[in-house]
Parts: sequence; C-alpha cells; structure tokens
Amino acid sequence: MNVTIYHNPACGTSRNTLAMIRNAGIEPTVVEYVKTPPLREELSRMIADSGLTVRQAVRQKDTPYAELGLDNPDLSDDQLLDAMLAHPILINRPFVVTPLGTRLSRPSELVLEILPETHKGAFAKEDGEKVLDAGGKRIV
Repeated sequence: MNVTIYHNPACGTSRNTLAMIRNAGIEPTVVEYVKTPPLREELSRMIADSGLTVRQAVRQKDTPYAELGLDNPDLSDDQLLDAMLAHPILINRPFVVTPLGTRLSRPSELVLEILPETHKGAFAKEDGEKVLDAGGKRIV
C-alpha cells in the first residue's frame, strides 16, 4: 500500500503516527515537510480530503502564528495557504495520505481509520498509552 506521511521528527504525535503505520507492516514515504513542504495544490488537496478547513489545518502552537497575525478572521484561505507555504512549521502535522483516505492524525490513532487492519500485534504510544491489543485490534 502506498502511504505518505508529512512528518516532523521533533513531534511526538508525528513519531507515534509513523510507528503505527510501520506496525501495520507498511514502510511509508516520509516527507519531512518543514524541509520539503508540499506544493500548494498538494496542501490544498490534503486539507480538503481530510474534511478540514484551511484555518483548521494551521498550527498555532510553537509557530509564528500570532506574530504573523494569522488569528485575523478576515484572512482568506489563500492568505493562510501563502503563510503555511512561506513558514511550513505552520502546517499542522502529521498529514497521512493512503488509498483509503487522508487524515490529519491528531490524535495519532486517527491514522488507523485509513490503514488496512494488518497490524503486527500490540502498540503503545511513546507515553505508554495502549492503542492496539496483542491481536492488533484497537483499544477503545
């Protein structure tokens, strides 16, 4: 299965998402989006395919969001996209694209919605929270 994760290795949610993809037996294409941001069309498509608005896809925490005035409700989607492409750290993460769909995997277990059920046993996040049981089934 062709899977792409727009990843930030400094982010625990992104690392957990990548680990869940690998736990499903899939080695994804990993795009470190801060170093290699997606093209505008790709970013727009990922946001739309995730069912989000552009504003919902903008990361606020630990970014220049406030200093750039991006909290202004009058800014258009195009203006927000321009800011995200100029400052890729503003792209919320991790976006994951699979043939089964696209998700902004926050929380990380949202990625399970777009992966096949091919998990190789139990999975726990970095903080110890159990996500999958020994049979690879989601723990609710």
